[in-house]
Amino acid sequence: MKHLVVNADDFGFTRDVSDGIVEAHRNGILTATTLMANGAAFEYAVELASRNPALDVGCHLMLVQGQSVLEPDRPLPATVKDLLRALLLGQIAVYEELRAQVRKILAAGITPTHLDTHKHTHMAPSVLEAVARISREFGISWVRRPFDIPMGYGAPLSTRVAGRVMAWCGRRFGPVLERNGCRSTDHFAGFQITGRFHSGGLARLFERLPEGTTELMCHPGFCTGELRAAPTRLKESRRMELDALTAPETRRALERSGIRLVSYRDLT
Repeated sequence: MKHLVVNADDFGFTRDVSDGIVEAHRNGILTATTLMANGAAFEYAVELASRNPALDVGCHLMLVQGQSVLEPDRPLPATVKDLLRALLLGQIAVYEELRAQVRKILAAGITPTHLDTHKHTHMAPSVLEAVARISREFGISWVRRPFDIPMGYGAPLSTRVAGRVMAWCGRRFGPVLERNGCRSTDHFAGFQITGRFHSGGLARLFERLPEGTTELMCHPGFCTGELRAAPTRLKESRRMELDALTAPETRRALERSGIRLVSYRDLT
């Protein structure tokens, strides 16, 4: 069997992004999302989740961009490079920050089923250890393993290089997750096509999807003035991804390929 979790990052980033995620769930193939505890639209996203109980919600753990949840007056590192510097200098309490974010999501009435990190920061060994500890402590067993399967069509050179570096770093992922009782899907897709989604590309991905469970990461959203003013490179592309996820031909391609849509809640 081929099982596919279609998971949207950035729930709670802005209201229009959050609305787009719900639209992709209600009228498309999206089954899950991860919530930003420090997102500007956090409370709005929590309300949307309460009105859409079939939407599987996890935690999008933030160590880059926005404000700290542990210390609300303190900004998080602005870039991954800044985070790596802070990790080397011991300037950020990684476990404590991530724990505060999970506790905020739980306090809002959300029961998260899965964990991932903004900008895949759990590629860093100390962050991976903290995420695995969070997984064990809170019983949130599913953790993203962000190493793309071959996508079947070209990605920019910088993306391909980044993917190879991530795959090299990922050799220690398995032992850390196993030691902490974490689970992950058999496969992952979406990194190489972030910001370049279209229904034809999804159809080609579905044709090549291997047996087992796969997470497809996506970033859908409506693009209004709120998103255009937000600090992200993904703006108009979010609407393109939303259109691809809700396109009738995308659903037909899933059916032709014999793929069953699931959520992390279903797998658990």
